[in-house]
Amino acid sequence: MLRKRFGLASVALLMMGLAACSDNSEGGASAEANGSSDEEINFVWYPNESGQDMTSSRDAIGAIIEEATGREVNHQLTTDYAIAIETLVNDNAELAFMGAQGYIEANNSNDAIQPLFVQSGASGTLDDAVYYSWLAVNLDDEDIYKDGDDYNLDEIADKTMSFVSNSSTSGFKVPASGIISHFEDEDLDEESLMEGGPLFSQVLFGNSHQGSAVNVLNGNADVAAFCDTCVENYVELVEGEENRPGSIYKVKDDAAEPFNTVTGSEFVLISVTPVLNAPFVGNIDLLGEDVFKEIQDHFASDEVAENEEIFVPEDSEESALFFKSENERFAPVDDDWFNPIRELSN
Repeated sequence: MLRKRFGLASVALLMMGLAACSDNSEGGASAEANGSSDEEINFVWYPNESGQDMTSSRDAIGAIIEEATGREVNHQLTTDYAIAIETLVNDNAELAFMGAQGYIEANNSNDAIQPLFVQSGASGTLDDAVYYSWLAVNLDDEDIYKDGDDYNLDEIADKTMSFVSNSSTSGFKVPASGIISHFEDEDLDEESLMEGGPLFSQVLFGNSHQGSAVNVLNGNADVAAFCDTCVENYVELVEGEENRPGSIYKVKDDAAEPFNTVTGSEFVLISVTPVLNAPFVGNIDLLGEDVFKEIQDHFASDEVAENEEIFVPEDSEESALFFKSENERFAPVDDDWFNPIRELSN
């Protein structure tokens, strides 16, 4: 499913944290209290993938891990990027699914955290393993940002902006890089964007891609950054091509939380930028090199690529993390693959 995202030039960022709360853990125990054991593998999830609608995907992924390792998986759900990242960094979880930026932040703090694999592109390779970071506005406000047939990012100045989290690749790192480049005469940096001024009148953080999208749809923000894959279960394309500026999307009538409060709302993309697909990562010290490799090899297998509980058929009405349109599968990656994201901070 990880299909595509946003538009200016580069790739992405994602998470940081503290320790998952017991009332957010499917296993019923907190990340901090559980730690690691030979009997159990703790998997911490970002807020984007912690919703009830993602339960079947989490369970299917957990089943593959259990099959590969013979160990039970405890799913730890979070409501904050920082919690997810710190849970991993502090050796309170062995595995996570995070954006490129979140991985880089985690690896900087604990070099035992290494990437396992990412979803390939439709080709089945890493050549097109990207999703998309969007800047979106309400359809009724489209003309404010139009310049002929194109969109003018100059018009986002002095508006209320919604990002996801400062640890989000496609919900902050990539769009921030594009905005800073566009307003090159304004002497902007990431910190100034997070604080609002001098560019924006106010900056909000949705704490998830879904939350950022809802911020613009309910009128709390004028412009919002979020990615295609995190909202594709809730919205449908009604005009234009997928992941192209000017394309119009509508919230489905039966959309789950948090979109159930804005069903029928329409938004238009004013900027779209490709982003490197998000990695599954593991703590190699806690797992051990052999188990780390077993998990990596198992997920990269043809068996998993053909598993319809993992890669749900594209025409399915079910919510899922990953969809199969052509030859999608999981592909191993190493740390260097994420250097384009690191370079956004240089």
